[in-house]
Amino acid sequence: MDPPSQADLSQVRDAPRPLIFVVEDDSDIAGLLGNIFRSSGFEVQSFAEGTSVISEGMRLRPDMFLLDVMLPDIDGFELCRRIRKTTILAATPIIFLTARTSENDRVKGLELGGDDYITKPFSPRELLARVRGVLRPLRQPLPEDEILRFGELEIDALSMTVCLRGQTVPATVREFRLLQHLANHRGRVLTRDQLLEAVWNETPFVTPRSIDVYIRRLREKIEVDSRHPKYLKTLRGIGYRFEVPK
Repeated sequence: MDPPSQADLSQVRDAPRPLIFVVEDDSDIAGLLGNIFRSSGFEVQSFAEGTSVISEGMRLRPDMFLLDVMLPDIDGFELCRRIRKTTILAATPIIFLTARTSENDRVKGLELGGDDYITKPFSPRELLARVRGVLRPLRQPLPEDEILRFGELEIDALSMTVCLRGQTVPATVREFRLLQHLANHRGRVLTRDQLLEAVWNETPFVTPRSIDVYIRRLREKIEVDSRHPKYLKTLRGIGYRFEVPK
């Protein structure tokens, strides 16, 4: 594995020191990850199993979870599911870092709420780029309309929250960005490539199929019937459109 270059390190040293929870049972890999992140301006808390991750997460409020899938107690997929069901952690970015390379595993990780999925062996430079790509939206101002309201649905850019019938809907940063972009361009059909460019413009590792996974997750959260959506419409073979219900 190539060490991160000086250019990689300099890009993050001046930023605040985000806290990353590394959940990895291989002590050599955990040590390597700790060195990579600490030398690149991050704080790191390492866990060899998933048992205490959520309780410590509620106490320390990390900026990101980096999860192996194959852990000795609960697997990373189940841990991701539990994180997404924990209210104060539900929107925290999650990246899987695992030796499981199948497309089914990758899609499963995204469907459960992962923001990215990286396979081993990995390049430290690419890992840093993808971590920064997921964290960067948290530190950028949100453009366009500050609050969007469509009947029972409210999208608040200032607090980065989605509310449905007055209740907050847990949404990850990427989910929020995608929904906000579609809502700001309501009535227009946006292709998957356009959505990738708008929401993942500096993360070239996300595939068009990932868009389908994120749309499915959003539908499950904001639609009364996700199989017959009234907000997020599919234009087969083209892309998606946010529609304002009449």
